[in-house]
Amino acid sequence: MAKGKGKKKFAPGDVATNRQARFRFRLLDTFEAGMVLTGTEVKSLREGGAQMKDAYALVRGGEVWLVNLHIPPYASAYRDNHLPERDRKLLLHKREIERLVGKTRERGLTLVPTRIYFRGPRAKCELALAQGKDQFDKRETIKAREQDREMRRAIRDAERY
Repeated sequence: MAKGKGKKKFAPGDVATNRQARFRFRLLDTFEAGMVLTGTEVKSLREGGAQMKDAYALVRGGEVWLVNLHIPPYASAYRDNHLPERDRKLLLHKREIERLVGKTRERGLTLVPTRIYFRGPRAKCELALAQGKDQFDKRETIKAREQDREMRRAIRDAERY
């Protein structure tokens, strides 16, 4: 997306990203999952505007479900629109689901969606196996980010003169 005030930085091809995920969690492993969507949800995703700040995934009945993902209603659809906050099924191989179930039960890890994108005509969701950060870890992340920013600023200023 173009840089400007109010614009979010996405990777090329991304529809939505969960920018809070790296701050709130330590991401250990990532998985790519397909999404079961209705027609109006796909059209709305192509327009952009999906919000996944509080979204998470859970395994229910041997299936993986995406919860709290907000896809706004499609403006051109009159009465056949979708519910913006409904649970959406994710498509993974059976072995991957079994591995996720084992890891989430064993170590207390959670499944966090990090981004939504299109691969060809199909909408995909990138899931991360994540471990929650403590308040101390969050402060360390902020501190490291500020030090990196200051270092880049100093290098830029040194090259200028």
